[in-house]
Order: sequence, then C-alpha cells, then structure tokens
Amino acid sequence: MQHTKNRIFGLDLMRAIAILMVLSSHSLWIYPPNTNLITQVGHLFGYWGVELFFVLSGFLIGRIVYQLFLQDDFKLTHVFHFLKRRWFRTLPNYYLVLLINIGIAFWIGYPIQDLWRYFIFMQNFASPMLPFFTESWSLSIEEFAYLLLPLALYIKTVVVKPFDKVRFLLWVILGFILFFIATKIVKAYFYPPASIEQWNLAIKSVVVFRLDAIFMGVLFSWFSLTYQNIWKKSKIMLAIIGSCLVGFLFAGIGYFQLTYEVFPFFWNVWYLPLTSFSFALFLPFLSEWKSIKWPFIQKIIVWISLISYSIYLLHYGIILQLLKYYFPTEGMAINSLHGYTVIYLVLTFFFSSLLYRFYEKPMTDLRDK
Repeated sequence: MQHTKNRIFGLDLMRAIAILMVLSSHSLWIYPPNTNLITQVGHLFGYWGVELFFVLSGFLIGRIVYQLFLQDDFKLTHVFHFLKRRWFRTLPNYYLVLLINIGIAFWIGYPIQDLWRYFIFMQNFASPMLPFFTESWSLSIEEFAYLLLPLALYIKTVVVKPFDKVRFLLWVILGFILFFIATKIVKAYFYPPASIEQWNLAIKSVVVFRLDAIFMGVLFSWFSLTYQNIWKKSKIMLAIIGSCLVGFLFAGIGYFQLTYEVFPFFWNVWYLPLTSFSFALFLPFLSEWKSIKWPFIQKIIVWISLISYSIYLLHYGIILQLLKYYFPTEGMAINSLHGYTVIYLVLTFFFSSLLYRFYEKPMTDLRDK
C-alpha cells in the first residue's frame, strides 16, 4: 500500500466516490430491467461518476500546466514533458485493456467496426460512441484535453507573446469553455437529438461537445493557485452552493418537470456544464481536506483511488461481460443475483489491484526516468 503522507485525502475521496458510482451503475446490468428509484439513482450515479472524473482530472492537469506555463522560458519541450507524463499515466493501461478487449471480441465472435479509431481515440470524436469498448468514450475526451490545452498555450504564446501570463491563461481556459458550449448550441439548433436516449449518445458522450467538462476543472485550478486565500476561505460556502445545485440536479429537475421533451435546449446546452460546475464547487473543500483521523479508512479510500483507473478499464467490458457471457443471470433468484454481484465486485477489485501493482504503476514510474 502506498503511503498516504503526501496525498490529499479529499481528492482521493472524490476519485473513490466517482469510481464507486460507476461500479454501482454498471452492477445494475446483473439484474432484470427495472424502473424503481434505486435503478434510476444507479443510472444517474454512472453519469455523475464520470463527470466527477472529468472535473477532477481537469483540476489536476490544470495545476500542472499552470506551473509550467508561468515559467519564463515556456517552450515546446515543456509541452512534450507534460504529454509524456500524462501518456505514461494513461496510455499503457488503455492499450493493454484495448488489446484484451479485442482478443475477447474475436474469441466470442463479437463484431468490431472501425477498430483503428480506438487506437487514436477517434471512436467518439464527432459522432456517437461505437458499440465496442463503450466505456472508453470518456478516455477520448480526457486525452484530447491533455493534448489541446498545452499545445494551444504554446501556439498562442508564440503568436501573442502575453505580458501577463496569469490573465492570459485565464482567457484561454474561458475561451475553451465557451467554445465547447458553443458546439452544443450549434448541435441544439441544427441537429437536436430527438430523445433523451439520443442525447446520451449524440451529445453527452461525444468529444467535441464535452471538453468543457475538463476545462471547468482547469478553470478551478487557476482560481486555486491565483487566489489561494479566497479559495481557502470560501471552501465551505462553495461546497454548500454545490450541494444545493447537486440537489437540484438530483430531485429538482424531476420536481419542476424539466424533462428533455419539454426543455430540450436546456438539456442540449446547459445541463452538462451545470453538472460540471456543480461538482467543481466541491474542489475548494476537498482539495483542502488533507487527511482524516482514521488511518484505516484513509488507507481504504487511497487504495480505491489508486486502482480506480484500472477498475474503470476492467470492470465492465472485461469482467462483467465475461461473467454474463459464461454465467448468464437470466432466471436467477434475487438472492442469487446479490451473490453474483458480490463475486463480480470481488473479482473487479482483485484484478484491478493486480493490474495496478504489476503494470499500471511500473509503467507510470517510467515517466520519471
């Protein structure tokens, strides 16, 4: 177990909650289709979990880019250094699991279309996610954000040569957020989805409509480093506002009947940025929450946080799909399904721990060599 000394508990907690939300959502696939409250909440958690990952990822990379960009000699080598570290953190795991998924698909006879797109993260760039390795949709969004932010800063620095880099960085971040909100406005006016199901495929999971979620986290990282005193003093107030907004997203939309059929423009343009902003409001509180008094609980949270990327890659497309393929759940009693779920979760955490310890972490450590 990695020591927790230099980690920030609040951010580990945020990451752990995110992956547990995603796990709880996909666990519903074990059970027969249902429309009860638990099932609806589970589906919502799946969406929220990924959104938490987006905001947290943007916050963390934003702090790194901020420090790099403010150096007097910000050069292309700094961009490559940043990308090298990001790619060593994300690509080895992704490509290994992608190859495993491909092998499983050929083994069980599952058809794959446009396989080449997965190798360059184009499987959902401007069109709905392809049906194979569906959970990789979020990774495409993250990878394009990693690439776009430092390269844009470098190119604009060469062209403009900013006098005040701090303000310049803010305008670049805001520009990205507004641009990707604008892509949703164009989509809403010219090619609106016909239903919430199409919205889920055609907007929520498409790169060109979702990069503002990452940059929302980057924006909050800018505030955390530029206005550190305000950041610390306002953490409770912002968390309360965030809780109110999350409460609205959870219950208020249903209470006020803000459905997609009645308010499609709200859903197509503002619902996703509002979600990102709501979760980002918790960052001041969580980023200042350094540790807790219960070491055992903190170690569990850190452990889940550390293996969260491996969990995300393995839990659905490999572990759950293979379980369902070789051990179908149709006709099982509810108690048997509960036991099935426990086995699924145990296998997920076991194999994710192995993947993290023997592959993900060693590959990540190579970035410092």
